[in-house]
Amino acid sequence: MSLLRGLLKKPFVQVTCTPARTISGEAGMCPLPQPENPCKIPRAKGLVLGMYTNPDDPFDVGSLTPTGQRYDAMVCHRVTDLMKYTYPPSKGQVRLFYNLDPEFSMVAVAGLGTNCQGYDVFEQMDEGKEAIRIASAHGCKALQKMGARKVYVESFGHAESAAEGCALSVWLYQEKKNKKHQKYIPTIELYDDCDWTGWQIGLQKAAAQNLARQLMDCPSNMMTPTTFAQNAVEVLCKSGINVEVKVRGWAETQKMNAFLAASQGSCEPPIFLELSYYGACKDERPVVLIGKGITYNSGGICLKPTNKQRYMRGDMAGAACVVAACRAIAGLQLPINVRALLPLCENMPGCAAMRPGDIVRAMNGKSIKIESTDTAGRLCLADALVYAQNFWPRFIVDIGTMTNDMKHSIGASACGVWSNSEALWEYMLAASMHTGDRVWRFPLWDHFTKLIAHHHAEDTKTFGRGGRPRCAEHNKVAAFLNEFVPCGDWLHIDSYGVMFTVGDDYPYLRRGMSGRPTRTLVEFLSQLQKYPWLKDPELDLPSIAKETEKLQHLKDLKEKLSKEFIKYGGLKPDIVQASQQLAAIKEENRKINTQLHN
Repeated sequence: MSLLRGLLKKPFVQVTCTPARTISGEAGMCPLPQPENPCKIPRAKGLVLGMYTNPDDPFDVGSLTPTGQRYDAMVCHRVTDLMKYTYPPSKGQVRLFYNLDPEFSMVAVAGLGTNCQGYDVFEQMDEGKEAIRIASAHGCKALQKMGARKVYVESFGHAESAAEGCALSVWLYQEKKNKKHQKYIPTIELYDDCDWTGWQIGLQKAAAQNLARQLMDCPSNMMTPTTFAQNAVEVLCKSGINVEVKVRGWAETQKMNAFLAASQGSCEPPIFLELSYYGACKDERPVVLIGKGITYNSGGICLKPTNKQRYMRGDMAGAACVVAACRAIAGLQLPINVRALLPLCENMPGCAAMRPGDIVRAMNGKSIKIESTDTAGRLCLADALVYAQNFWPRFIVDIGTMTNDMKHSIGASACGVWSNSEALWEYMLAASMHTGDRVWRFPLWDHFTKLIAHHHAEDTKTFGRGGRPRCAEHNKVAAFLNEFVPCGDWLHIDSYGVMFTVGDDYPYLRRGMSGRPTRTLVEFLSQLQKYPWLKDPELDLPSIAKETEKLQHLKDLKEKLSKEFIKYGGLKPDIVQASQQLAAIKEENRKINTQLHN
């Protein structure tokens, strides 16, 4: 008994590990790292390591990443020894160990799954990078829950993805909570200094998405069009982005009647934000980004159900993503020029609100019949698309939460994309595969254009024909917006299905507004240097015009061929020759497109 009391009085008991292989590989005694004073162990410092496992092998003991193996050797293989008493963490699981060395009080070993993951054609995702995001997110959240103040994370072989997973997972919206009830957000650091540039790029992209989440999650009474503009000025001007705030009078002079009709039911004045970023020569044609900015969408006179209205504070997700993407572009110093247009307003059932059946004339002179007041977003984007032609854009990308049909079609798995350019779609698809925030292309057929355009009393309708009002509505919205696109390449993104997350879709996103697809948009813009006409300013533009003329000749041959089929019921000799020329031009055009893409 006296011996036990004597041991308890000692601050700690000296323990040595059993003979094992040292770092040099020779057998010998490897003493455990012991602090001078255990009471001064930094309890708020954690480390996240990774482990590969084979889910098909029940006897697999797992293998640590190279960084994990070096750390394990430094602590006399205590990680692998302790792992023998528990199953290795599979993908999405974490094992926590305490006081393995004096520097880190907690070590989280996160499962990465198999070691041979890569691009999956069917999933349209880089599963290796996504596994890194998930593993780093689970590890950081586990350490955050245990009270860690600073978390060091290994790169897992791709520092950018690790930084994204960590920074996205520890963030949560709690600005309106009492400070004593707020959770502490730990500082994230890179443990192995392998790819510092990639780590910083990942932090920039994650910070951009967190900014979008913050703007979207803010209550609508605290995020009016005026407040949104103030936040945009405060955030973007620090990054060197020029912000112009335009009010109702300016919109009236521009004859933006569709935008004004969407805002006239609210006492909050509409605001049109114009953002300018110059990363290249000012003579370069800019990329135009357009974001839907309905800060609260009640549906107008055609009120939305209560269970949908509670999420409508995030109906300005398009504008939030564009603002966040612009800040990331400035932070990454991308060599492109960007113009962003954000029509901001509220859609409320006021005494002056628009009514079903009203007809307004857009900026380009086309008349629009408002079949439902719950279509304010497409009215705002219509005028913004027409206004974009003033900048002679290289191409236009608009984004917004347009219709509930997106949730019914593909849920929260991806954003919907419509485009009149195959090249833009391919670059957007490649960007989504890198970021794990996927996109899916929907058709932009003339079938849907005929449903919403060329009616007897007006040029376009917000719903149009084709069954019930919400039948294939997401496709009809894209066809509607296409009527206001100036000549050139255009891509439309509908993010309604991914606006809100319950926290189960992506482990690195907590419950709330998701901020998607901000990272995909930033990655897409960062790939623009691969475009030949941006990469090489001395490109032979007359040759491109010549090939465009060939394409027009190709269309003429197609029309002539079809007419001869109808007229003669077969092919005439000159038409046979034309068809041979058609095949030759097709092959030549394919080669030209391949050269341009390369």
